[in-house]
Amino acid sequence: MRNPYLPDIARIEKIIQETAANDVKTFRVTFVDDEVRERFSYRPGQFSEISVFGVGEAPISITSSPTQKGYLEFSVKKMGVLTTALHHSAEGDLIGIRGPYGNWFPVESMEGKNLVFIGGGIGLAPLRSLINYVLDDENRGRFNDVTIIYGARSPGDLVFKWELEKWEKRRDIDFYLTVDKGDAGWSGREGFVPTVLMEVSPSPENAVTITCGPPIMIKFVIQNLLKLGFTPAQIVTTLEMRMKCGVGKCGRCNIGSKYVCKDGPVFTYEELQRMPQEY
Repeated sequence: MRNPYLPDIARIEKIIQETAANDVKTFRVTFVDDEVRERFSYRPGQFSEISVFGVGEAPISITSSPTQKGYLEFSVKKMGVLTTALHHSAEGDLIGIRGPYGNWFPVESMEGKNLVFIGGGIGLAPLRSLINYVLDDENRGRFNDVTIIYGARSPGDLVFKWELEKWEKRRDIDFYLTVDKGDAGWSGREGFVPTVLMEVSPSPENAVTITCGPPIMIKFVIQNLLKLGFTPAQIVTTLEMRMKCGVGKCGRCNIGSKYVCKDGPVFTYEELQRMPQEY
């Protein structure tokens, strides 16, 4: 039996600076072993444990889509010891990857429905995996209307800017970009994501919403979705709080009887309502 705590070795092929403050970077990595590259498969919403050797490991959402073959992408905000060490890594460096872990977005039950994505800041990272999966040429016809509402505190805090430009140009999606407050070079929309959600006012009919962002944003997004008529079962979000081992052994991420790393990180608001209050 393979040791579940033994990471596979991957090489950092590309590093993309996402924010003006350089506190968010996207790492594109490939497995050194061709056999591992072939067998590693994942679903949108899952995460991996990333190791910086000699420092430790941390759970990070996979932000690339399974439709993007040959590599994985992880977008990482510099917050602690591990993420700081990863930010100091260079292209060509080796890291460890365990996984994939956790559940995933309920793609099959979303087929034939209107999808509303609502993201804030680095919270777009796990949503991006599902968005690009849905927008892939082979998959797009399986889903109805797609609406994306995304915002950040400032223009400098927006992530995946090169991809936001492509989404803005697509005619098969409705894309709304906002910042809390613009700067001298910003000519786009200003406003908080929950407020823009009410302005867009998506219909709950035959729809599913998927949201991720700062906890305070999610709180008000959910409140506004309920006002718009969405049921708790139509609201999907992700939790990443306190995860550590990734396999439900350390007990750090339990909420009541649930383990975020195994029963999540994807939950409907209906499921969250049955769990001890965490927001």
